[in-house]
Amino acid sequence: MTEALDVVTFGETMVCFAAHEPGPLEAAATFTKIVAGAESNVAVGLARLGLRVAWLSRLGDDSFGRYVRAALEAEGVDCAGVTIDTTRRTGFMLKSRAPEGADPVVEYHRRGSAASALAPADFDASRFLAASHLHVTGITPALSPSCAELVEHAMRRMRAAGRTVSFDPNLRLKLWPGREAMAEHLNRLAGLADWVLPGLAEGRLLTGLDAPEDIAAFYLARGAKAVVIKLGAEGALWRTAEGGGRVAGVPVAQVVDTVGAGDAFAAGLISGRLEGLDWPTAVARANWVGAQAIQVVGDMDGLPHRAALPADLGGPLA
Repeated sequence: MTEALDVVTFGETMVCFAAHEPGPLEAAATFTKIVAGAESNVAVGLARLGLRVAWLSRLGDDSFGRYVRAALEAEGVDCAGVTIDTTRRTGFMLKSRAPEGADPVVEYHRRGSAASALAPADFDASRFLAASHLHVTGITPALSPSCAELVEHAMRRMRAAGRTVSFDPNLRLKLWPGREAMAEHLNRLAGLADWVLPGLAEGRLLTGLDAPEDIAAFYLARGAKAVVIKLGAEGALWRTAEGGGRVAGVPVAQVVDTVGAGDAFAAGLISGRLEGLDWPTAVARANWVGAQAIQVVGDMDGLPHRAALPADLGGPLA
């Protein structure tokens, strides 16, 4: 019998080669090998904050796959539900080093990867239903039709079983046939989630609306119980049927790498809500965790451990 979990998530995680020197990828000569995947970033963030979390996926029977699994297990993430695919490879990506905290250029090598073969048959009810919460992103349904089917199936099953579901659109335009198809699909998935977590630019692209308050109202009308919109350095806006507000951002001395900031935010928010924090405090924790992540290179390296949480955000001295 699967032990009780706080959170379960699934999706593709790749090996990332991050350039050392700023500039175009073709000019980079040296790289650092790291793990990169939106859902596994969230899983690691939650595990470091002391939650019991499982990540499910498919990995190739190759050195990249073994590296990914070992890295996540070393962080305390339950990977028992990972399937090793002997016919497909583990994907990888290249990431440029962007100066002054700008968004880096990312080049994917993931077509036909093991994770793209995820399908509803990978929904292991004993593992998923052992968790109180499911976190999904808009990346996974873009990988293949079978991945899209799994995402919708998992969201429906978890909500029907009384579990909460969070959804981060996490847009990857290169993976979709067009913006309209992407918006239609992701907005439909958002209606299956309890908590919807778009960035402001994502919300504008998906809804055609400009003001964060209007974007939040759009998703509440579609069935979400709460919407939290990331506003970058300005913090975040949250809305529920009962009310809402804005929570100020956390100033940082220097933005080093923005990749993974939204995943860090999600880990902070999910952990806070599952621990019983009210929405303003959970959003403040999310802002703080996200601020830690952008100050170092790498998707996971800046994710804080439980002991570092400030007391007013539910830290160890609270």
